[in-house]
Amino acid sequence: MILARWRARRASKALIEQLRGEIVAATRRPALYEALRAPDRLDGRFEILTLHAGLVLRRLVAIGGLGHHVAQDLVDSLFLHFDDALREMALSDIAVSRRLKTMKEAFYGRNVAYATALASGSRANLAAALARNVYAGGPNGALHAAALADYVASIDAALAAMPIEDFVAGRFRFPDGPITSGA
Repeated sequence: MILARWRARRASKALIEQLRGEIVAATRRPALYEALRAPDRLDGRFEILTLHAGLVLRRLVAIGGLGHHVAQDLVDSLFLHFDDALREMALSDIAVSRRLKTMKEAFYGRNVAYATALASGSRANLAAALARNVYAGGPNGALHAAALADYVASIDAALAAMPIEDFVAGRFRFPDGPITSGA
């Protein structure tokens, strides 16, 4: 019995690491930073990671049941890695704690905004949320945000069609969405 629990926990950890790895790989797509002009800085990378993670979490929660548990484990894993990254930047424990709190609020706030916009079906609302968060209202942010909204909507639709079996069997691969220049 103990061995069975250990195996299940180990399999779950492998699944979460695979999901996190796919999210990170999608976040590193050069086209997001070249064609869509997402800021290629620490904060811009966080925004794009939050966006991709949110899309996966949205799908997992929509599945229900096991999806909720996988989603929570995925969030825990992401924030554990955020913690590690901040510590590697030689920040103090207090600074790491403050930054993680800020990151947590941003992560959840942005994902609520994106999920609400996606649920409404309004590309304009999604583009506005992306312009505000990813592009921080910068020059040409609205133009690039419209193209990013098209990418996000296509990824969301592809994930909605993905069965839970692909997630739990470790066959999840982040779909390629269309990336067209926002300029």
